[in-house]
Order: sequence, then C-alpha cells, then structure tokens
Amino acid sequence: MTSFHVPTMAELSAQGKQPEILFWVGCAGSFDERARKVTKAFAKILYKAQVSFAVLGSEEGCTGDPAKRAGNEFLFQMQALSNIETLNNYGVTRIVTACPHCFNTLRNEYPSLGGKYEVLHHTQLLKQLLEEGRLKVEGGLFKGKRITFHDPCYLGRGNGEYEAPRKLLEHLEAEIIEMKKSRQRSFCCGAGGAQLFKEPEKGDADIHNRRAEQALAVKPEVIVTACPFCNTMLTDGVKNQQKTIIPVMDIALLIEQAEDL
Repeated sequence: MTSFHVPTMAELSAQGKQPEILFWVGCAGSFDERARKVTKAFAKILYKAQVSFAVLGSEEGCTGDPAKRAGNEFLFQMQALSNIETLNNYGVTRIVTACPHCFNTLRNEYPSLGGKYEVLHHTQLLKQLLEEGRLKVEGGLFKGKRITFHDPCYLGRGNGEYEAPRKLLEHLEAEIIEMKKSRQRSFCCGAGGAQLFKEPEKGDADIHNRRAEQALAVKPEVIVTACPFCNTMLTDGVKNQQKTIIPVMDIALLIEQAEDL
C-alpha cells in the first residue's frame, strides 16, 4: 500500500477540519513493539476504508486504567481530567481504540468526570465498516485455518462484546474453534488489574500459562485476541508450553495480512 500521513487533531484543528473519528492509540499501541504493529495495521485498514481519522499524538496521555486498578484513584483522576480537557477542547465525539482497557475506561469511567463520547473497540468499528460496505474482507491467508479466539476481559465480560471479533473471523472464512472457557465463561490472561506490571503472586500456576494450555488444547493454527495485554501474556504462555510456536495475533493483523495492505 502507498504510504499515507496520519494527521493529529492539532493539525486538523489548525485547518478548521474535524475527523470522523479519533483513534486513541494507547500506551501499549505507542510503545510496545508488538502492539505498534497492530496500531499500524489498524491505521492502514481505516485508510483503505476511507475513514477520516486523526490521533492526538504527543497530547495523548495514559487513560489512567493501570493507576485505577492498582488503587491510586487520585492519579487516575489527574490523568483522566487532563485527557478529558484535551478531548473536549478539540470537540471529539467518537473514539476508537484497539485496547479494551482504554475502551472500558473511556467508555465507562470518563463520563462521570465530564468526558462523554461514543467509544468503540476496533473490532466493533471494523464490523460496522463491513456492514456498511466500506470495508471488504476475504479469506485469503486465513481461509479454512483453525483459529481460536481469546475474549479479553474488558471487551467481553466487562462490556458484553463477544460477536464483533467472531463476525470478523467469519468474514476471513476461518474455522473458529472455541476454547472450553470462552465468551461469558472466558478465562483471564492474567494481565488485568495492573497485574501486567508486577511479579505474579504465589500459587499453583501462572494464569497466562494456564490460559495458553486451554488455547493449545483445541489445536489451533492461530490464536487470536483483540487486546495488547492479552497478546503479550498469551505469546509468553505459548512459548512456555511448547517448542513449536503457535502465533498469537491481534485481529487487525489478520485483516491486514489477508488483504495484503
């Protein structure tokens, strides 16, 4: 695909323009190498679907999710209020993010602090674009592949979204193999509640290893998720389980590769 420029809200504001949607990149999507690939893939998909979008760039701060989950409400509110001031100054009304943690915080916890927006997870927006005919996805590389989908806690049990990612996999014509614990009964990857940033507590097994066992039990060719935290934990869990590494991929990467963007 031809290279393209992703504008910042500051650039568009200076031109008197307003994008259709703000892409909230998030900390992982900005700094984690694996998650940055997802950021680029999703931006390519939006560009192909002719969605007018922008990012905040250096004006984007952490949503405050890790601070809140770790019990630091004061720091959370400081971070949230700073972001809300920025978003409101630009007149942002619609936000999309590839991180369920950002999605949950922006959607459910910012409104009480004055930040009221329509917030979508990237799988939800991609599903909308498919239904509107703005995005066309065909099987390609993943047609007939055995794929199991891990439901991120903050997307599934936290916000009730189970269908959007599976609809996307159906469009890729993949063979979806459900784990024993999926959808409402899904098993956490072990990163939530700020656990990603600390050493595991004593127990019989690390949660990410246990979840990787459950995923590998259905003999997938690809393990798919839609969360940068889950991606990290499951990738490490799979490495700990076997010598032959089964790829763990975000759904945006599957679409990018299927469409050869």
